[in-house]
Amino acid sequence: MSTAAESATDSIRWFDQVGMGDVGIVGGKNASLGEMYRELTPRGVRIPNGFATTAAAYRRHLSESGLDDKIQQILSGINYRDVGSLQHHGRIIRHMILDTPLSDELSKAIVGAYHRLSKQRGELADVAVRSSATAEDLPDASFAGQQETYLNVRGQASLLDACRRCLASLFTDRAISYRAHHNYDHMQVALSIGIQQMVRSDLASSGVMFSIDTETGFRDAVLINAAYGLGENVVQGSVNPDEYYVFKPTLRDGHRPILKRTVGSKSIKMVYDLGGSKMTKNVPVADDMAKRLALSDDDILQLARWACVIEDHYSDLHGTFCPMDMEWAKDGNTGELFIVQARPETVQSRRSVHELQRYHLKRQGQQLLEGRSVGEKIAVGPVRLVRDVHQLSQFRDGEILVTDKTDPDWEPVMKRAAAIITNRGGRTCHAAIVSRELGLPAIVGTGEATDRLRDGQVVTVSCASGDVGVVYDGELPFEVETIDLGTIGRPKTKIMMNVATPDEAFALSSLPNDGVGLARVEFIISNSVKVHPQALIDFQQLDSATRAAVQQATVGYDDKPQFFIDRLSEGIAMIAAAFYPKDVIVRMSDFKTNEYANLIGGRAYEPKEENPMIGFRGASRYYSDRFRDAFALECKAAQRVRREMGLTNVKLMVPFCRTIEEGKRVQAEMAKHGLVRGENGLEIYVMCEIPSNVILADQFAEIFDGFSIGSNDLTQLTLAVDRDSAILAHVFDEQNEAVKRMISSVIAQAKRSGCKIGICGQAPSDYPQFAEFLVQQGIDSLSLTPDSVLKTTMHILKVEADGS
Repeated sequence: MSTAAESATDSIRWFDQVGMGDVGIVGGKNASLGEMYRELTPRGVRIPNGFATTAAAYRRHLSESGLDDKIQQILSGINYRDVGSLQHHGRIIRHMILDTPLSDELSKAIVGAYHRLSKQRGELADVAVRSSATAEDLPDASFAGQQETYLNVRGQASLLDACRRCLASLFTDRAISYRAHHNYDHMQVALSIGIQQMVRSDLASSGVMFSIDTETGFRDAVLINAAYGLGENVVQGSVNPDEYYVFKPTLRDGHRPILKRTVGSKSIKMVYDLGGSKMTKNVPVADDMAKRLALSDDDILQLARWACVIEDHYSDLHGTFCPMDMEWAKDGNTGELFIVQARPETVQSRRSVHELQRYHLKRQGQQLLEGRSVGEKIAVGPVRLVRDVHQLSQFRDGEILVTDKTDPDWEPVMKRAAAIITNRGGRTCHAAIVSRELGLPAIVGTGEATDRLRDGQVVTVSCASGDVGVVYDGELPFEVETIDLGTIGRPKTKIMMNVATPDEAFALSSLPNDGVGLARVEFIISNSVKVHPQALIDFQQLDSATRAAVQQATVGYDDKPQFFIDRLSEGIAMIAAAFYPKDVIVRMSDFKTNEYANLIGGRAYEPKEENPMIGFRGASRYYSDRFRDAFALECKAAQRVRREMGLTNVKLMVPFCRTIEEGKRVQAEMAKHGLVRGENGLEIYVMCEIPSNVILADQFAEIFDGFSIGSNDLTQLTLAVDRDSAILAHVFDEQNEAVKRMISSVIAQAKRSGCKIGICGQAPSDYPQFAEFLVQQGIDSLSLTPDSVLKTTMHILKVEADGS
């Protein structure tokens, strides 16, 4: 802790002496560190101690050395449209600052405070030396990455050298360009230097954390990136980090809602250069370590709790919702976590909540690359490969910038790009941060963009389909839909959505909706699990080839069934969290035998059927000895989502339930795994897609809480038409009078039984007149494909108004 005597000059302030009211004195970064150290340390948030030089000390140094006049003169000669001119003049200023010693007064103040910090530790302190501009992190400014940070600085001489380098970094190319672009007076922006105790994350892990989803603006999730070693590699985009999502509302209630864990490649880590000539160095990460998650669940949850505490504090401070961008580190010696930086998030927090813009590809083409998507836009343009800074001068407006990773000084060129693609980096790296600020689509962490793409090649960059961004060959047509959410009312009939892709759930939840009427687990199993559940259970008994394939798909898991539970529960949880607390109706698996057979290891477990559409599917599998153990994994996944994560808005639905007895037997199997109808608010629905469901609707209503009409299968079985038959396609018609009578009958019976009834089939999405028919029959809800939600909502509002 500091004392008044320890701050006899106006050159130094300790963290416990400053807060967010002192941005003009110590800059945004240091003011924020002081705010957290002073206010949040008592609430359990660990902040490493430190001190900061003041803006007054910086201005006095420039004035007494004569640097201010010289810098002003050099700045007046810059042509800001010419990258070469910017680089040349910026380099002259930086060298001039580096060649000018700090004043005796400032040097003594820094060294004296450093020795006091070392005394607190009982040894010569290794510190992080960070730059903090006085205009930094103001509501209309984001200086992230413009100034330098130096890690593992130890000793008086190294500290003073690092301080000079921080002062010089106020005039990096990007910082000069940014200030000019935003009309900031260069000489009115001062620099404070933060000197902070190091966290030995070189022996553990570190990363970046946001209290909001960076791509969609979804407010209720914490996004955490993690990699081994010091955090600069994550910030700079030198590694592809792990990624975790945590759900804030149920976390606050004491649950453990880790929605998603994604393993990054983490091929290198930054460590101390002990005995070397540099302060830090990068070393390879062992392959088995890289394939493991860098954080335990307890650490993930602790960081997320701190994110909530920090966000709440800054929101109270600003009097409005203030999502935060934070950097964290774990000490490998003590095992303790620390927050080492925090600033307000500056992109999604400014986004209009009354207008929604959605990009749609009209068709897909040849896919060239995949990576992490940044933003939700689509862009088309010619590729420009930039392998180093010397090639920046070749860049032309509207090109697609393709590189290994971006550096802070590239910002003047980045803002001229149509889109950005990198080999390395996660969604919190430099390229991602700047792309968001500029409103550009970017795809980071592709691994091989600079090898697969060539100069001049026209490509389409699509970030419009969730977490995964795709680069397509050639120019593909796309459209932009702008929606004024303030003009759309809510009909009496609930408008829900059919959602299959967890990665799109956060974005889809911004559409006007009443929840999810159908969440299909088949997509999650096909794309995230990929292995037949029975093959995971029988892993040790598999033949060598199948066992090798399963092992490859489940890297990092010794417990193979747990892999299924984790992947399925995370997929369900992403959808449930996106729409919380609205109902999310999750249909248990409804693969046909031929579809199950296509999963890894599946052929050994599935019979060959002449017509799988009416074969061994749905409810009949769940209590069968052939599948009971596999169904147990689905139940455990659903129970984990509801109990461990607290997402009790999940309702479960049984598909293709032929008889009342089957319904009872399935619920008995579910109860074995804690899924008891009525307990903890659990509702169990049944798909109404077989004529027996309609004929015996009164009896099904006694054992289920609701019906969801599957119009495709109900049409197939009412008209005895194989819906996959091209020859009979002209007969298949959901609007056939026989089908409509079946639907009308079951809606009426559900109403008499006091049972909920909706529809999740395709028909109301495709045919407005069919949706109108359903509303007239008194259906409770329509669950639609996302692309038809708005137009159908408008139509239903009109139908209800006309009928009232």
